[in-house]
Amino acid sequence: MRGEEIQKRIIDYLKEQEWPCTTEDIARGVNISWNTAEIHLVRLQMKDKVKFRKVGRQNQWWANKNYKNNM
Repeated sequence: MRGEEIQKRIIDYLKEQEWPCTTEDIARGVNISWNTAEIHLVRLQMKDKVKFRKVGRQNQWWANKNYKNNM
């Protein structure tokens, strides 16, 4: 799977969720490793396509509602 495809699957997964998701939730939902999910989530955050918040020891992610889907 190429990086762009992984990122599209992550965005699609996050758009379906009602609440912020942990990196582990996303990795399971997209069927990739935790490390791969984290790398692509950080890249998506840098592109302002996802938002991030640290809650305790968890990284929580959600789709940025304001981005234009140009993937």
